[in-house]
This record gives sequence, structure tokens and C-alpha cells, in this order.
Amino acid sequence: MTYSANTPEEYILQLPEDRQAVISKLRNTIKENLPKGFEEAISYGMIGFVVPHTKYPAGYHCSPELPLPFLNIASQKNFVAVYHMGIYIKKELFDWFINEFPKYSKTKLDMGKSCIRFKKMDDIPYELLGELATKMTVDEWIQSYESVLKKN
Repeated sequence: MTYSANTPEEYILQLPEDRQAVISKLRNTIKENLPKGFEEAISYGMIGFVVPHTKYPAGYHCSPELPLPFLNIASQKNFVAVYHMGIYIKKELFDWFINEFPKYSKTKLDMGKSCIRFKKMDDIPYELLGELATKMTVDEWIQSYESVLKKN
């Protein structure tokens, strides 16, 4: 679903009431655990955590006027999603998450390349997502991002 918001607070206020608490808790979990240097923003119509142009002036290669995206959270029609670009690029991080997930959730992992979907709001493993947020610094993300770009 697409929301028109200029701030994370505006985004949350547009959500159905039952999703507001979930997205707020997810947002706070990420903010409390994300290494310093990432900035919160509205990115691609979602709550995002990005590398600001002050740190990475080149921006996102697809749209250089935008800051480099790293992690987004969104309330979609049938699920809540966490989009983590580090999982998409770093296989060892992907493998770690896949192995850890069953320790925190009774449901089957529903995941795409960088999208982790949660259909049951009571089954979101906030502690695990908080730990995931700690796993990559801004500098590590930039280095990983550039290493993949240079291969293409």
C-alpha cells in the first residue's frame, strides 16, 4: 500500500489503528539498535533508514538525488514488511538471519530477496530484528554496496 507522508509520524498516523502500534514498535526497535550514521526518512513511500548525502554524496545509483537506502519498514495490505538491503547483498548476513529466525518465531519465514514479511502481527520477532539492525555499520553498508556496484 502507498501512503503519502513527509515524516515517519505522518506515515504512522495514516495506518489502520491496529498497525500503528506494530509499526511504531518496529520503528523504535530499529532506531534503538541501528548503528550511528543512518538517518530516518520517508524513503520510497515507507519509513526508511538511509545513508545521508552528507556521508555518501553519490546517493543511490538508480536515483542519485535520493540518499542511499538501507532499511525500510512498511505496512502493506496483508502484511508488515521489513526491507533490509544488507541481507540482500551479504550472504553471511542472510544465512545468519535464516538460521536465527526459528529461534524467535513459531511461524515459517516468509522472505524475498530483501523483504521479510509478517502476516501475523503477534509473531513479529522484534528482538531478532533489533539484533539484525546492529549487524552493519554505515561504512560497512557503503563498502558492501560499492563492491556489488563495481561488479556490475
